[in-house]
Amino acid sequence: MLKRENRALCLQADLTVLLDDRHELADAARELISRFADLTKRPGHIHTYRMTPMSLWNAASAGMTPDEMIRALTEHSCYEVPLQVISTIRKLGDRYGKLLLQQTADKQLLLLGEESLLLELCGRPSIMELLLLVPYKAGSRFVRPEARGMLKQELIRLGYPVLDLAGYRHGEALDVELRSKTLKEKSFQLRDYQERAVNLFYREGQADGGSGVLVLPCGAGKTIIGIAALARLQCDTLILTSNVTSVQQWKAELMDKTTLTDSEIGTYAAASKEVRPVTIATYQILTSRRQKSDEYGHMHIFGERNWGLIIYDEVHLLPAPVFRMTADLQATRRLGLTATLVREDGREEDVFSLIGPKRFDLPWKTLESRNWIAALTCTEIRLPLAHEALERYVAADEKMKIRIAGENSDKIEVVRELLRIHAGKLVLIIGQYLTQLHLLSETLGVPVLTGELPHEERAELYERFKSGELRTLIVSKVANFAVDLPDAAVAIQVSGSYGSRQEEAQRIGRILRPKPGDNEAFFYTVVTQGTKETDFAGKRQLFLLEQGYRYALTDWEQLQESLAALEAENREAAQ
Repeated sequence: MLKRENRALCLQADLTVLLDDRHELADAARELISRFADLTKRPGHIHTYRMTPMSLWNAASAGMTPDEMIRALTEHSCYEVPLQVISTIRKLGDRYGKLLLQQTADKQLLLLGEESLLLELCGRPSIMELLLLVPYKAGSRFVRPEARGMLKQELIRLGYPVLDLAGYRHGEALDVELRSKTLKEKSFQLRDYQERAVNLFYREGQADGGSGVLVLPCGAGKTIIGIAALARLQCDTLILTSNVTSVQQWKAELMDKTTLTDSEIGTYAAASKEVRPVTIATYQILTSRRQKSDEYGHMHIFGERNWGLIIYDEVHLLPAPVFRMTADLQATRRLGLTATLVREDGREEDVFSLIGPKRFDLPWKTLESRNWIAALTCTEIRLPLAHEALERYVAADEKMKIRIAGENSDKIEVVRELLRIHAGKLVLIIGQYLTQLHLLSETLGVPVLTGELPHEERAELYERFKSGELRTLIVSKVANFAVDLPDAAVAIQVSGSYGSRQEEAQRIGRILRPKPGDNEAFFYTVVTQGTKETDFAGKRQLFLLEQGYRYALTDWEQLQESLAALEAENREAAQ
């Protein structure tokens, strides 16, 4: 009979890891396994993690060996680690670095590896068509120069990530440096973790440096890191980001913190099409076309200049057409920036093979402990479905049920009460459904910002909110990404995009920038009890739970009773 130890983990042969959150060493175990396993669900106190090829390869690319992974599991497992688990970790972990791409002195591209492995893989038609049919030495194959990206994509799909050491072109030289003082004469220097992130990306100019993804919390200064990488490489740079607001923020930061001039920075979005030494474009403009059968008319920007660096802001949003173009740009350095590598479309393999492996991952709680981001309190408030909507809900199909639950009209009273509790703070009310947001706006007398508004009006509302003239702002999903609202301290989520972990993290990121005084932030998610929305809420919270945060669960009626009792106590104390 297997002996059971009093430890936090229980392992299963299918690479599932169960973590008992009540154990005194749960936090220590979580910190270790989150480096090479992904949190998938958390019913009650038992949190379920799963090791996947991608999670193991990302750990390997960050320098973690299979032996270290096995040691972490052994240290915290209540039973002996199954031999099948040990075997799989070694097999998959050791595959990272088995295949190399290198460039010869005469600029030919070589795939290197053990001859037996190359024979197995290169006999496949999908790989064979990417190779040059010329004589080769054992342990090597010549690769078609234009197939560098496609080969890496195909090999990772076959279970073999490629370590790309073929190097990069420098691109057009650019005279740029970081300022020591901003335009407003404020002292400026990189924080220690920002400097480290740039160093891990650049890797002292080594052949395996210059491509990869940096994962940092919202509010940690990912834009600053991108700018620092640009200044380190001193080359023409193309920056791709999520929306026009973000384009303007990138330009403002470049002007404020580097020696670049206005004439050296171009914006390529709806209103302007400037291609300059540093050009900032949106994913939307690159993938826009009139009909599905048309070519992408703006993809030519990738060939407009001799770019030495391409920065993919919010890389988890990278659309499929940009992936395809990126496959042809493997000789250009590529930097991905994101708060989460979670992709709801499951294309993490493409990010790994085409942008690069994860080079740096900074836990959110680490920054919170150093006061670089606000201390966060998360609360899930559950309330019944409004009585008048019950009949519609029962008769609706599954998709409509989700919407009816999301638009529960009784949520308005919850929002009103939360605004009263946090009177004086800057509050964002965030939702998915425009009808719901406009109703909230009319009922509460609060402006609403959606994609329907022209960019000029959006910018005006953002500025009024940032200045404190507006204390509350209702926003749709257009504010999910790359919107700088540093003093927002409270976010109330009234509806969301199904079970999107990515969206939850991004919305919380709107309120995480450090605050003067108590440096606190509050996130509320308002959910209709007994509906599918409750299940989706649990899925949305997984990424934040993995980062060490907890959601307090409260019933709306209980919360009302508690608040009423507290107010009664305060009145008595005042008499």
